[in-house]
This record gives sequence, C-alpha cells and structure tokens, in this order.
Amino acid sequence: MTQNSSNIETDPKPIEQIYTVPNIITMIRLMLVPFAFTLLVQGQHDVLAFIIFALAGGSDFVDGQIARRTNQVSELGKVFDPLVDRFLIAAGLTGLFVTARIPLWILCVLIGRDFYLCCGLIRLKVLNAERIDVVFLGKLTTATLLVGFSGLILNWPKTKGLSLVDVSWLPGFNGTLTAIWIYFVYVGMIFSLSAAVIYTFKGIKMAQAAKSLSQSN
Repeated sequence: MTQNSSNIETDPKPIEQIYTVPNIITMIRLMLVPFAFTLLVQGQHDVLAFIIFALAGGSDFVDGQIARRTNQVSELGKVFDPLVDRFLIAAGLTGLFVTARIPLWILCVLIGRDFYLCCGLIRLKVLNAERIDVVFLGKLTTATLLVGFSGLILNWPKTKGLSLVDVSWLPGFNGTLTAIWIYFVYVGMIFSLSAAVIYTFKGIKMAQAAKSLSQSN
C-alpha cells in the first residue's frame, strides 16, 4: 500500500534520500496515469487500460513493502506516495465517468473529499502543525477503490442490479446490467468518508496543539 504505516511506532525513521527504489516505483506509477486514462476514455482498449491501471495500483503495494522491508521509508515518499495515489484515483474516476460507468455523484463525492482534506492539510501547514500520517483505513480506502476501478475499466463480469430502487444514478441497486465491481466502489466510498472523519479529528488536535505552542512562544 502506501509507504506509511498504520502504526507510527513501528515505522522506520524516515530517511532524507530522494532517489530510492520505492520513490522510483512511485514515479513510474505517476507516469502510467496518463496512459491508463487515455486508453480508458478512448473506449476501444479496455483490456490494455485495465492492465496498465492494475499495474499502477499494484505498484502502490510493492513500493510500500520495499520501503519498509529495506528501511527506505523517506520523507519524500511519505508525501509523494499518497499524492500519486490521489492522481491515480482522480484519473480513474474521471475516465469512468466519461465512459458512463459511474454516475456524476460518485465522482463529486470522492473528488470533493480529497479537496476537503487538501484544504485541511494547507491549513495545518500554515499553522506549522505536524503532518498527519496515513491511517490504515486510508490505505484500505485506496486499495478498495483501485480494485473497483480496475474491474469497472475491464467492465466485466456484468450482472443485473439488485432492483431495490428505480433510479438511474444508483447502478448496482437498480435493475440495470452493471459490472459487479461497482460494489467495491460503494464500499470504498464508505471507507473514504470514514477515513475523512478520522483525519478531521486528528487535524483538529494537531491544529490546537500548534496554536498552543505558538501562543506559549
């Protein structure tokens, strides 16, 4: 997953190096994003788009494992790795919306969530507060969404929805034919919003601590 650990105490001390193997893998993942997006929106190369997107998503696990097992967790990687994850997810979301495989509201919710957290990070930076490390639920969110997006890019296998509602904007819960991977996206959204709540409370505590420190000085 990402180069952060869910348990801060077990993280190796970050190094200052830039050109590490995990960071290079992360850079390659970033370079794959426009290729996967272009192939997806063209609508004629679903299998190739799936392969590239799946490789990019899988590299997220590989770079984190290498970083921890070889003590190459770096200060750059702790910021760069989750940032590239967001680019990958944003590209997947946009491409799936353009190809009509997800409704607009899913795109808005997930992009809006990331924008909200980005604003919070900027606020913490202004206050000179400590950076918030990625929590386990955040990693689980990324993994679940990447699995769901990869499956929707392949757009197979398909099944009839649960027919619980009669609205077009809830694929999987209406009666239309849809790829089963849409359910991974719904679960990922629940994880995503729950993680946002956790980050919010952590951010509030760090902001208060930063303000107290500033006032004492």
